[in-house]
Amino acid sequence: MTVNLIKLCVGVDQVDELAGYQTARLKDMRASGIKNPQIRHVTRNTPKRSLEVLDGGSLYWVIRRVIQVRQRITGLEPVEREDGKPACAIILDPELVRTYPRSFRPFQGWRYFPPADCPADLPPGFDTNGTLPVEMAAELRTLGLI
Repeated sequence: MTVNLIKLCVGVDQVDELAGYQTARLKDMRASGIKNPQIRHVTRNTPKRSLEVLDGGSLYWVIRRVIQVRQRITGLEPVEREDGKPACAIILDPELVRTYPRSFRPFQGWRYFPPADCPADLPPGFDTNGTLPVEMAAELRTLGLI
């Protein structure tokens, strides 16, 4: 049974900014000679339900209090932080999949996110283009208007 993770995307204001950050990070890795660069998000705690997370789970990003995008989780690896403490690297697929926006309250760290609670992916080719503020789109979605 699949389970997802949800995490705040701190310091990022929009999905394009997250995409740019990740693209730049991959480019830096390639430039430094890393053969198979991966998008990694290092976190203090390793999910205890790792088998469920790795069974098709995604990391849902909350940007400015709104779930807006997800990335498929392709791996979990133990790593050591710069201070020598153990951590977990969440390995992410580089594809960012936009979701219907949905408001979400602030929290710390990551949380398990059951599939039944996850917003649906936006249809292919659906273009938000920033024409509708994310918060307004989230509210309209909760009202069943989009």
